[in-house]
Amino acid sequence: MAATISAASVVDDELVAAFASLIPQLSSSSPPPSAADLAAIVNNDNSVLFIARLDDGSIVGSLTLALYRIPTGVKAWIEDVVVDDTARGHGVGEALNRAAIDEARRRGAKNVSLTSRASRAAANRLYQRLGFTPYETNLYRYGLDT
Repeated sequence: MAATISAASVVDDELVAAFASLIPQLSSSSPPPSAADLAAIVNNDNSVLFIARLDDGSIVGSLTLALYRIPTGVKAWIEDVVVDDTARGHGVGEALNRAAIDEARRRGAKNVSLTSRASRAAANRLYQRLGFTPYETNLYRYGLDT
């Protein structure tokens, strides 16, 4: 089950439908993005929305790479990695991450960061196999949606 990875360049009904299926597999508390939400990502020079397609053209995964400049250099952050249940364990997540790492390198990022819940054992094994190392830090979050 080889997947082809590409950066989304067009937001159409197929992409919106794919995210309607993928996002609930990632988060039960976040609604799927609208076409406008996806367009905001696709049209932003500081983000890349990678999608994974099977040979039949179906979208079975996605990953968002966010890049930003700070005084010490360019940072890259991987977010919202999701692979459809039917495609897990076949290298789709690895292919998505490798594409993101390559793009971050191409854009001059110093490193690529991500977070993953401890309960996502397979994902954590993948990240370590790819060369990500745990980074000792205190992650703080301030909620603005309340």
